This record gives sequence, structure tokens and C-alpha cells, in this order.
Amino acid sequence: MPQYTPPMRDMQFVMHELLNVVDELKMLPAHADIDADTINAVLEEGGKFAAAVIAPINLSGDAEGCVLDKTTHEVKPPKGFKEAYKQYVEGGWPALSCDPQFGGQGLPHLVNQFFYEMLNSANQAWTMYPGLSHGAYEALHAHGTPEQQATYLPKLTSGEWTGTMCLTEPHCGTDLGMLRSKAEPQPDGTYKITGAKIFISAGEHDMAENIIHLVLARLPDAPVGSKGISLFIVPKFNVNADGSLGSRNGIFCAGLEHKMGIHGNATAQLVLEGANGTLVGQPNKGLAAMFVMMNAARLGVGNQSLGLTEVAYQNAVAYAKDRIQMRALSGPKAPDKPADPIIVHPDVRKMLLTARAFAEGGRMLQGYTVLQLDKALKSDDEEERKDAEAEVALLTPIIKAFITDNGWLATSHCMQVFGGHGFIHEWGMEQYVRDARINMIYEGTNTIQSLDLLGRKVLGNNGATLKKFGRKIAAFIEEEGTNEAMQEFVNPLADLGDKVNKLTQELGMKAFGNPDEVGAAAVDYLRVVGHMTFAFFFAQAAKIALAKKDSGDPFYTAKLATARFYFAKLLPETATLIRTCRAGLAPLMEMEEALF
Repeated sequence: MPQYTPPMRDMQFVMHELLNVVDELKMLPAHADIDADTINAVLEEGGKFAAAVIAPINLSGDAEGCVLDKTTHEVKPPKGFKEAYKQYVEGGWPALSCDPQFGGQGLPHLVNQFFYEMLNSANQAWTMYPGLSHGAYEALHAHGTPEQQATYLPKLTSGEWTGTMCLTEPHCGTDLGMLRSKAEPQPDGTYKITGAKIFISAGEHDMAENIIHLVLARLPDAPVGSKGISLFIVPKFNVNADGSLGSRNGIFCAGLEHKMGIHGNATAQLVLEGANGTLVGQPNKGLAAMFVMMNAARLGVGNQSLGLTEVAYQNAVAYAKDRIQMRALSGPKAPDKPADPIIVHPDVRKMLLTARAFAEGGRMLQGYTVLQLDKALKSDDEEERKDAEAEVALLTPIIKAFITDNGWLATSHCMQVFGGHGFIHEWGMEQYVRDARINMIYEGTNTIQSLDLLGRKVLGNNGATLKKFGRKIAAFIEEEGTNEAMQEFVNPLADLGDKVNKLTQELGMKAFGNPDEVGAAAVDYLRVVGHMTFAFFFAQAAKIALAKKDSGDPFYTAKLATARFYFAKLLPETATLIRTCRAGLAPLMEMEEALF
């Protein structure tokens, strides 16, 4: 069975040495009293919960899956899931970053994000049950009426109730303008909602006493397309005026999806038959409200793959140090054994270092972005809030797509390290690969994220936000320009920054002539920009490691080696990607449809 050790040392490096989060957070009134000891203590306890409580039920939960009783429409999660959730609630973990007004602890989102990385490493399928609740909380916190907030937010904060997001229907996924679920107004101001939703993660279970579904549906007079979508709260059990639970609502699980991975999570087909609902926000403005939840989920999905990358790497390293096969080409490295441990072989090291670099780069990017999210939510400086919001919007599709693409590559590499054993369930590696694959699909496929980055976040404002982020990179390059020891990191970063600027301008000009050029280049473009962000953070990490390489702490030696590997072996991928971006639309559209 796979093992998991929370990567506390690297998390502390990212928070306290790379990002100086305490100093940054102290500038925000809500977090003026935060200190490193508190952050570290919370995460150390969170790591213990992840490793000791939910990691041991990951492999068994995958094998067992969820069971639907078609008579009662109730779903039983795998053995141990409900008991683990009870411990999670009793520990106060759902409330970490929630508003104290509703019973939350008011800690920075950054702390919650690092905690959830560990949960995802330990057990992604389990983590999705409480994870969806955060998105529902955020949507209602931003758009709910005072009455809705008073009714639902304390229960979501405590974890007594969980939440879902109900968007997709059998005939429409990303294109929500096509959805058909209907909401009929009632005399008392509520709505009767009828329709069908599919792919609803954590859509039915008995781990909490109520499930709060946020459902997209159309009013009778709604305009066609995405401008006619409204958002509704549809609880599994109706909630009485005094907050107690009432009758069973008309929303039921009609089936569970049979999936490639995340077997322990109940991915439900939900049927609404005149279910009672209340409107969130304004009529026909539901998509804007739902985007609050979707954006939180996109950061969360990136975090899922980061978690899987880390745990897959840990287990692959342990196996590579123990498994002996063949001799090193340069001669025996373990002459007292019949063969050398496979970690001596260069290509095994390449696979391991790829996973390590993707984990460390993803952790730096996630940490930085969620720190900006805390500023966007809590700063009392309007300009700082707006700048932070824009930067989070720019980096969110990169986190969702780049980190999940990397997670797929990394878990596959780590499975390969195990050879034939990696293909066997009991070792756990093939589960990480299967679980990682969904992360590239849901919450907007990675192609959708790429279109969002290039078409909306970059070209949509003539590159203004990207240029502002680029100026941070340029300032770092200028600062380190005369530091001889940093040239191996600064020079390729500067070169890539120049190429991204030129590529962006070129694609913008092409898009004026034919908007489909954006679709032809977007996926490769996002990967180029993703590498640029990783290179920026690895260069900063290398600067810190160089300053402390003689400290006697092997952590900095390893950090420097990982940074060098990233720049030498992974960053050069951008040269190919830039060429394929420039190849344009024609090679994709030349063949007639009939010839496919």
C-alpha cells in the first residue's frame, strides 16, 4: 500500500522563504495578527489528519467504490469515509478560512490551500466531498441574501452540511447556454425546479445530514443562451424557518457514473422533480454567481493534481531506492548486492526529477496565486485589490490546466518507475494515474482554460495583465543581472520572457484576421506561459538556495539541483511549443471533414 508524508519542509520554504507570507498577510487588516508558528502548527496537524486518517482508506475506497440503493436513492460511500468525515468536522477543519461571522476561523485562504494539497495527496476521492462545499460557501458568501447566508453558511462552515455545484446536463457540458432545467415561480417567492443533471461530484451521500445543491436552471421568460441562466439553492432536505430539517426535497440520485478513477467519490446523476429552490442573486444572472464557485473549483482542481504529483513522487522514490535491477552502465554502484537500485539509472532519475520539479513548481505557483487571492479578498487598498484580482484571474487557468497536465505526466512517469508493479492495484500507482486523468477534464477542460487564458485574459485586454506580471519578472531579472551565479537561471528566463511577448503580439495580429487562430494556438500557448511562471519561481528558489547552500542543510542542495534540472530538461519544451503555436490554423483545418 502506498505511503504519504506531508512535505512540510517544502511548504514552509514556499511560505516563509520564497513568499514571506507572514509579512504580506500582516498588511491585510483581517490577518494582522497572523504568525508563522500558527500557520506551521495548523498545517502540521492537518498533515497528521491527512496521513493518518484518510490516506489509509484511499486504496480500499478505490476498490470498493460507492453503492446506490435504487429504491431509496441513497448512496453509501466506501468503508471509513463517513467516519473520517466525522473526524474532519470534529477537528474544525471545514472552518479554516471561512468568515468568523458564520463560525469560521478566518485564517488565510493560503493556509486552507496548503491543507487541501495534503488531503488531495492522501485521498482525492474523499477530499472532493468537503472540497465542493468550499465553492458553494464562496458563491453564497458573495451572492446570497442575508437570510440565505444566515441559513446556510454556518452549516457549510461547520461541515454539518456539504455543498455541490449542479451545472452539466446530459446534452450539454461546457456550453451551459444550452441547459434545459426549468424553474417555475411560486406564489411564496420560491421556485419548483425540474430537470436532470449529470457528473455531479459528491452529489449524494450519507456523510452529512444535508446536501446543499447549487443548481442552474431557466425561468419561464428567460432569454435564450447563457444570458438566461439563473442560480438556485436546492437542498436535499428542505430547511424550516427555524433552521431545522424538514421534508425530503424533490432532488434524487438516479444513478452513479462508472468512471475511470475517483471511484470513492459519488459522481451522481441527479433528477429534479418539482424540487423546492430559492433564487441566488438576480434572475438570469446565475452564471456570474456560479463563476465564483467555478473559479474556486478550478484552483482546487489544480491542487488535486499537485497533491497526486507529490504522493506519486514520494512512492516512486522509495521504490527506486529499494528495487534492484541491472548494473549502472558506468559500473556497479552497490557491489555488495546482485544488482544496483534502479535510482542509479539516468532515465529513472529523469522521471523522478520531472515529478519532483512539477510538484515543487506547482506548489510555488499555487502558493503565490492564493496569496494574491487573500489580498484580493482582504486588502483595504482598492488598487491592490484590483491588481490582485486581475492576477488571480490570469493565473487561474494556468493553475488548472498546466498543473493538471503536469500531474498526468508525473503520475504516469512514477507508475513507469515501478515497472510491471506500477500496473498492479495494490501498489497504488495506477490509481494515481486514473485519478489524475479527470483533473484535465472537469471544471472546464484544459482546452477551455487555454482559450480563456489567451482569448480573454491576455488578448481580451491587449495583454495588460500579462505585461504587469511580466514586469515583476523583468524586475527580478534586472536585480540579478550582475549576479554571476544566477546567470544559468536568469538568462533563460529573460529569453523566454522576450519570446512570450513576441508570440503574444503575433497571435494577437493573427486573431484579428481569423479568431480561430486563437483556438489553434491556445493549448500550446498556455503551456509556454505556464513554463514561464515556473521558471520565474524556480529562479527565485535558486537564489535562496545559492545563498544557503553552505549552511549544511541538504534541503538547499536538493532545491538547487531540482531548479537546475528544471531549466536544463523541462523548460526547453517551450521551443517546440512556440514553433507549434506559430504553425497556426492551416495544418488543422486543411483536411475536409469527410476525410477524417
